Amino acid sequence: MAESFVDSFKTELIADRVWRTRTQLELAIVEYVGWFNDTRLHESLADLPPSEFETLSQSGTVHLSLS
Repeated sequence: MAESFVDSFKTELIADRVWRTRTQLELAIVEYVGWFNDTRLHESLADLPPSEFETLSQSGTVHLSLS
């Protein structure tokens, strides 16, 4: 799982980009992690963002079958 995140991070955020300041890079990282956790749809989570899936699974609203 971590390897997948690092690969996505490198490909989608780091590759072919240059930041003028460390602050710009830090902001880009914070925004990417926020998007990754709260917005992106995840196919294996019934096309829900990870944070929404976690909330629903904790409330017992959604369940995935592992087939």
